[in-house]
Amino acid sequence: MLQWPQSVRRLSIALLASGLTLAACERQAKTPPQPAPAAPAPPPVPVATAPRLPTLAPVALGRSELLLALDAASSAYAAGNPDEGEDLAGRRFVIRQAFGCPGAASPDGGAGLARWKWGPRQSSIELSLRPEDWTEAPIVAGDDAHWEAVEGFWLARPWLRAEGCPAVTAGEEIAAPASPQTAGLAAVFEREGSRVGRREGKAFSFTIRGEPPPKPPAAGYRLVLEGRFTAFPGGRAIRCRSEGPDARPLCIAAAEVDRVAFEDADGKLLSEWRPG
Repeated sequence: MLQWPQSVRRLSIALLASGLTLAACERQAKTPPQPAPAAPAPPPVPVATAPRLPTLAPVALGRSELLLALDAASSAYAAGNPDEGEDLAGRRFVIRQAFGCPGAASPDGGAGLARWKWGPRQSSIELSLRPEDWTEAPIVAGDDAHWEAVEGFWLARPWLRAEGCPAVTAGEEIAAPASPQTAGLAAVFEREGSRVGRREGKAFSFTIRGEPPPKPPAAGYRLVLEGRFTAFPGGRAIRCRSEGPDARPLCIAAAEVDRVAFEDADGKLLSEWRPG
């Protein structure tokens, strides 16, 4: 067998190792570099939105707002124009008005007006309100096919917007009777509807007792009427009539009354009535 010299064998081994190292380097050079890890995406920017406001229920109309509406309707009626701005139907109301005020022409009101009077031996005070029957009144006439009954409440002193008593000058004497009523609230009851809430001539009444016997307050009492306006046939909540061009028109608002109450001058509840 042919024997290679030892020096040749060492050179061959060295060349073979160099070749393997070079091949490995070439393979490493051909390997593509790995991409750098992507930077994390920035957090989303919140979109600014308008704050959600609470839904508020419509404010109930009071005495002042109703009297303003009645005045506008009265003026439109006197001018022979429809009251285009009237939009009371469907709105709620809470109307307070004073009665039993010092200096009033009489402590006793007629039908449709709250009143007070002394009980036996002036040991108590009796408050009462008897609605007036307006079912056959001329201002309602012609609607008998729509409503079975109409019970009326007068808005005393319609020239006074405030809910309290009128001011009385010291030493002032009553020289004239009370003015005719020209503003009212008509509690209406449909045919074949529920009879709950109908007074049918019966008064709302409450007796104040105590020891010592009660005295009429210096600021009178308060009548509270609460409910929702409805509409006469034709869609209007207010209707006016007049006896002539020189007479102030009488205007009333149709309503479904669901609460009647007596309060003292400070708003303390004395008694209340609700249908049912």
